[in-house]
Amino acid sequence: MDCIDLMVDEHKNIKRMLKVIRAYCYKILKGEEVRYEDFFTMIDFVRNYADAHHHGKEEKLLFDRMEKEMGPAAQKLVRHGMLVEHDLGRLHMQELEAAVKRVMEGDDESRLDIIANAVSYTHLLYRHIEKEDGVVYTFARNNLVKETMDKLNYECEKAENKAQEQHLQEKYLKMIEEFEQKIL
Repeated sequence: MDCIDLMVDEHKNIKRMLKVIRAYCYKILKGEEVRYEDFFTMIDFVRNYADAHHHGKEEKLLFDRMEKEMGPAAQKLVRHGMLVEHDLGRLHMQELEAAVKRVMEGDDESRLDIIANAVSYTHLLYRHIEKEDGVVYTFARNNLVKETMDKLNYECEKAENKAQEQHLQEKYLKMIEEFEQKIL
């Protein structure tokens, strides 16, 4: 298993959900009926597939090795770029969740906060994914020694197998398909 190829594939799945999130926001903007409860399911996807599953592998495996092996350039790229953006994404999800709860409690104006945080998250992630696919992963692949890449591939495969035992990928890929059929 090539861990970087896997992470690029996971980005494709994440981008599919970003389209769904944006489509829900557009429905709100147009004043159409929206099932606000669906945002909790989208937040679950972001927190457990995009963040815990995908970003978890990046942070615990790839970024850690890059910082240790590749020195100051990798440390700056990881700490001041990728990790900051991961944290900003988490903040958008926290704020989105709070806004959805307020709307469901009758605070109509908080629909603005739903749109603001959800769309900001999609913009952040699209740019973030471009940087990782186009720069970070290439930088890692070109500069990590073969032994490190082999170890990353092995550890990534172990993580994927554990997630498959829990049907994580199956659950979230099915979730994307259901949302796409519903809204796109």
